[in-house]
Amino acid sequence: MTHSRPKLWTKDFIVVSSVNFFLTLIFYLLMVTIAVYAVNEFDASTSEAGLVTGIFIIGTLIGRLVIGRMIDSIGRKRTLFIGLLFFIATTLLYFANFGISFLLFNRFIHGIALGMASTATGTIVAQIIPATRKGEGIGYYSMSASLATAIGPFIGLYMSQHTTFKMIFSFCVALGVICFIISLFLNVPKLDRSVSTDEIKGFKLSTFIEPKALPIAIITLVIAFCYSSVLSFINFYAMEINLVNTASFFFIVYSIAVLLSRPFTGRIMDLKGANFIMYPAFIIFGAGMLLLSTASNSLTLLLAGALIGLGFGNMQSCTQAVAVKLTPPHRMGLATSTFFIFLDAGLGFGPYLLGFVIPMTGYSTLYVIIGIVVLMTTILYYFMHGKKERTAKPEIDASSV
Repeated sequence: MTHSRPKLWTKDFIVVSSVNFFLTLIFYLLMVTIAVYAVNEFDASTSEAGLVTGIFIIGTLIGRLVIGRMIDSIGRKRTLFIGLLFFIATTLLYFANFGISFLLFNRFIHGIALGMASTATGTIVAQIIPATRKGEGIGYYSMSASLATAIGPFIGLYMSQHTTFKMIFSFCVALGVICFIISLFLNVPKLDRSVSTDEIKGFKLSTFIEPKALPIAIITLVIAFCYSSVLSFINFYAMEINLVNTASFFFIVYSIAVLLSRPFTGRIMDLKGANFIMYPAFIIFGAGMLLLSTASNSLTLLLAGALIGLGFGNMQSCTQAVAVKLTPPHRMGLATSTFFIFLDAGLGFGPYLLGFVIPMTGYSTLYVIIGIVVLMTTILYYFMHGKKERTAKPEIDASSV
């Protein structure tokens, strides 16, 4: 047996992935409940409720942009600690009831805290994964976020039906404290001297964004915008079609679809390239949205959840892997950050902008439009990345796309 294969599942890798899981879980738990809280507590309009949801992600985006270029001067582990303490403090502020304006302000600064903490975890994990297992390691690390993407909304919808919002906020504080405690056991190795700080100086766009990751990040922005319509408004749509209880399980079915398919899709991507995953995923995601628009019973709603999981869930990890693979190792952290900035922007601005569309279309028609947009994005993907990948890998002919 060869001893050359370095260990991936180290204590530090498990700690960072766990912190990432809990942070993402809190994020998605609040994503599906906070709009209802704003409407019930403050009589917020649909677009205001969308803004309460989305402004958090705008904060996250700003947190990432600012901390991304400062993290190495502050220190990666210290950045994580500061981010987590800030995150816990801003979670506690949900208990202060000072009206819709204060809620919006707190959502914004809570987002900045998450941006700081999650940029730290993303950068640390890229550093501690062995070079020869980068793709595999990032795949497993992103799986922690994918799991939370499903479990968070499930817990959120369940708790919003069976408990008070104070209990929801208490639960989020408890998870934040757990994150901080387990991060104390994290050991971050000293940074390689070859990671030059010269690149971080100045205010060029490339100090914030990795240009090579930009085309795939734009695709991520569009599909995340489309997915935000599900994340933010599935609760309201379920109320409208009298399927509130089933809606709790929507994200569980979504996560099962992701978990069952991810091992195969990851392997296929490594062997055949991203196109073999992305093209079918566009069709499946689009079909899921169109099916969601027709949901009138539990089976249809859950089947739509499975299709959306197979589609968007696999696109999310596939586009992240592409962003990382296209960039040189010393800019891998920046590529990851670029990917998440665009993902966050789609998820963040989506609910607010769609909040203006819903009064004109209703939920069902909105999901038809979103389904068509997803299918049309296949063309954008072809021009921005798909055809380049085919020329870059001549031995792979995407004839079965």
